[in-house]
Amino acid sequence: MHQQSDHDIRNRLLIARLPAMPQILIKLIEHLQADDAGMPELAALIAKDAAMTSKILTVANSSAYHRNVRTVGLEQSLVSLGTDMIKTLVISESVFQTFNSFPHSGSTDLRGFWKGSLTTAVIARDVARQMDYPHVEEAYLAGLLHNVGRLALLATAPKEYAFNFTARDDEDLCAVEQRTLQITHSEAGAWLIERWNLDSFLADSVLYHHEPVTRLEAAHPLIRIVRLAHLLCCHEDQEQAILEAARLCNLDGEILEQITRNAARQVEKSANYLGIDLAGADDIVAPVAFAPPPVDPVQQRLSEEVRNIMLVSEMGQTFARQNGEAGLLESITRSARILFDFETAVVLLENPTGHALHGMPTGEHQRLAEFVIPLNKGGVVAQCALERKLTYVSREGQAHNVAEEQLFRILGSESMVLLPLVANQRCLGVLVGAVPSWQMPLLQKRERFLHSFGTQAAASLETAMSERGHAKRQIAHVAEEYREASRRVVHEVNNPLSIIKNYLSVLDSKLARREPVVGEMSILNEEIDRVGQLINGLADLQPTEVSRTTDVGKVVDDVLRLFRATDFVPASVQIVVRMQEEPAEIDGDADLLKQILVNLIKNAVEALGDGGKIEISNRGHVNRERKLYLELVVSDTGPGLSAEVLANLFSPVRSSKEGAHHGLGLSIVHSLVKKMQGLITCRSGKTGTTFEILLPAKGSNSQVAGVQTRVMDSA
Repeated sequence: MHQQSDHDIRNRLLIARLPAMPQILIKLIEHLQADDAGMPELAALIAKDAAMTSKILTVANSSAYHRNVRTVGLEQSLVSLGTDMIKTLVISESVFQTFNSFPHSGSTDLRGFWKGSLTTAVIARDVARQMDYPHVEEAYLAGLLHNVGRLALLATAPKEYAFNFTARDDEDLCAVEQRTLQITHSEAGAWLIERWNLDSFLADSVLYHHEPVTRLEAAHPLIRIVRLAHLLCCHEDQEQAILEAARLCNLDGEILEQITRNAARQVEKSANYLGIDLAGADDIVAPVAFAPPPVDPVQQRLSEEVRNIMLVSEMGQTFARQNGEAGLLESITRSARILFDFETAVVLLENPTGHALHGMPTGEHQRLAEFVIPLNKGGVVAQCALERKLTYVSREGQAHNVAEEQLFRILGSESMVLLPLVANQRCLGVLVGAVPSWQMPLLQKRERFLHSFGTQAAASLETAMSERGHAKRQIAHVAEEYREASRRVVHEVNNPLSIIKNYLSVLDSKLARREPVVGEMSILNEEIDRVGQLINGLADLQPTEVSRTTDVGKVVDDVLRLFRATDFVPASVQIVVRMQEEPAEIDGDADLLKQILVNLIKNAVEALGDGGKIEISNRGHVNRERKLYLELVVSDTGPGLSAEVLANLFSPVRSSKEGAHHGLGLSIVHSLVKKMQGLITCRSGKTGTTFEILLPAKGSNSQVAGVQTRVMDSA
């Protein structure tokens, strides 16, 4: 019974919506609607609230946005999500919190929690700086999220936890939590953060923030930082514990006083900016009894409709901004996963004849391109499309045909939600969402929202398909005009060509007799001009040339062969290439990319001098300001650049080769990247120099592929 209860509370933690401070949500909506706020501004605002920070990091580190390396960084997470998805998340949380009436919202004041979280975050950041801890932002996030477990338990079990939420945060509270819920808030917070699979000790710092100081002598610095920050914020009366924790961080009492005073000023400044009244926030007591107001079913229905209208409207705008069908399908599946907590989601579209559903490859499900479900062979998926009816399917307890068993295996799930995408009484396809069985009842309560989402997605798909059909008709019309013009030109050009041929014969004869040929030459010139005019007329009808596509991996191989053939790379320098297995294509000229890589590798070889390693890697796709790029990185293990050189790195100055990568070549690289409509940045330190290049990706499908490593020696 104990294990079942513990398992149940952890499942509920996974889908719990953590309440954010409404003032934060209002500011975020204002920023996002203005469409001019940069990622640093958004990150600074989100970093003031534990709930929104947790939501952003959860989504950014989910499989929907999985990248080769998962790091702790709020701004980096926002960049990977893109503005559209950030807006979706903020609007979703705002509407849900406003209209869904959290069971605890009327009886629990969140101001005290907000103040404590932000205070601990600022203290942790300042302590990290005093200790020269290299990851200051990580320390700030650890402090901000150290008590996120309390927020999660409140959202997960409001009736059981409403009283404890306002209790003093100490070991006695942990004992009560363990006895009533079989999990402490430290364990709950750490367990949630572990789901993000970060390359960090952030989860450990949350887990051990109530640990006796004597047990933390050899603990990781981040754990000691958060423990001290928690004590300074919440336990000012425990002087001995604070002194022991400060000793572990090599800090004295005077520095601690400065840090706490600074934190108080920072929190007060943030509260004033956000319009949060902190008067009495430290004196909040738990309610005498939990008694939520009675729910009016009519008002509840109205609130649900308003929520759906707002979210679906926002979804429609997001879908409308996508380029092409592939980008739209990716947006639909990602949004469905976020809004309905699907483990994964795919789309099956009806083929042109209306006889079958075809899988649409997106993200990690590329094999769906070969997946087909006939509509005349029966089965729940075909029935869902034919009857246009939302369907819930379980792997166990009912018979399935081979295609449906395949679909279960592709999704790796025990249950599916089949949402028909219906527009103008026509089913365009089926959105398939994978969910665990225990989550089905929760989705059934959100059927109206599922239907609204499906309607909006179908309308956007129909528009995209209509535009595609219109584009095809336009191309066919232009092609027919081109063919007709070609036939006309061929016919017309025969005339002057025949004349030219004849006059050449005449010229030959006259020249043999040494007779004047001025008249014949004049005619020949006129006929040649006429041929040119006819051909120019044909050129005016030619379709616009499609932008050139380049395989980055092939260009890298070509460049490496060039260096190998010229023996430019000494035996002491090793070149490592990390490319994804699937072709990485960009919209751009291969020759320009080749010139960029030659310059960077040449500079890297010169920088290494006595030897070292150069690495060329494809880090996958990046969404930057609603545009998809491929990230290509060239790094070396050289001595790095001075601050002065780095500040003027891309300026067109001639070099005396004092430092690596310095000179006219990098200004050329910068101009070439700009010509390809890309972006280039440089990071440099004692361990080497790294150039990160963003080049416009072909399409918008971000495919996670295995990384293939090849090592090339100059030998």
